[in-house]
This record gives sequence, C-alpha cells and structure tokens, in this order.
Amino acid sequence: MPIMTVNYRDGDLDEVAKANLAQALTNVLIRMEGGADTQGGRAFAWVLFEKRALGDFWIGGAPGDSFISAPGPFLVHVTIPEGYMNGPHKSEVHAWVNQAIVDATGAAGRDDAGKSILVVIDEVPEGNWGCAGHTISMESISSSVGLAKTSQRYAWVEQYFAAKARMLTANDYPRDVGGVLPSMSREKDGSQAESIEHQG
Repeated sequence: MPIMTVNYRDGDLDEVAKANLAQALTNVLIRMEGGADTQGGRAFAWVLFEKRALGDFWIGGAPGDSFISAPGPFLVHVTIPEGYMNGPHKSEVHAWVNQAIVDATGAAGRDDAGKSILVVIDEVPEGNWGCAGHTISMESISSSVGLAKTSQRYAWVEQYFAAKARMLTANDYPRDVGGVLPSMSREKDGSQAESIEHQG
C-alpha cells in the first residue's frame, strides 16, 4: 500500500510530463509490491503531486538554481507500511524513482541529471494504517495486492515482525501496544508471545 507524494517547483513539470511521470511511478509502485499488477495492487498505488511556487523551494539558502541540477529539485516521499522492504529493496526504490523522474522530464543523458532529486522512504508503523474506516495490516495488504504468503518476500516480513515481537516481549512492553502482525498478537495471552520467542 505505498503512496508517492512528489513535490516539485512550478514550471519544472508540465502536464504531459506529469502524466508520463504518474504512469512511470505507478509502475514503480507495482514493482515495489512484488509485481502485483492486480486490481488490488493498482488500487493501492497512489501518486500525489504537490506543486510549489518558485519562491517556496530554497536550496543552499537561496530560491534560485545555484545548487540545482536538471530536471530541477524534486522531493519525493514514498510512504510504505513498516516491514514492507528490506535495505536492498529500499535502495532499488531510490534508484527507480530517480530514474522515472529523469526519464519523464526528458533530462536523461545529462551528466548531472537527477542530482537534485531526493527520495525519502517513510514507514508507517504496523497498526497505524487504515482504509474505509478500518485498521489494516501487512497481512491484509499482502492479500489485497496478491503477495503470496509463501513468497520469499513475505517470509522476510514475517521474520521482521517475529523479531519485533520478541523485542517487545523481552523489554516488557504492554501486550496491547500493537505494532506486530495480527497473527502474532501479544494481546490475547502469554502463549503467543512465548511461541514467538522460540521462533528462529
């Protein structure tokens, strides 16, 4: 369920480039979801554009182009659920987003292209994402986008949250603090927490 918010300066992205970039970033979002080019996967693929006035983008202490490379300054926030990506996958996303912007704006081929594109990955803690008035988790998101629970990618998700559950239990966090997959809930009784502690 990733969302991309693209901040850009007025004049750096025309309507054609914006449409091309929206499609390219949607394709990146689908790749991020493990290639989940499904109805559910596309429904979760949101791209938002936030145009800023020329005088609202200050870099290096000035609103001009002294520190700017083609195609201009872009700040992209990629919002993802916690436990969605490991380190190498995040690095791929940084590269994919940068390349999508460079290509969609026609800046490809320039030596300095993309050096003023910042990509920030923001993770939403498990239990903090909601849709249609309901809390949704990585377990339900993976089912909606078609990420198989038997995949290597989902095995990493389970390993991540099992480790988090062990850490919460070992440090005596309240059982209802949340932050783990519903199937690993520590709220019910001590038996689930104990079984988590003994997982590899």
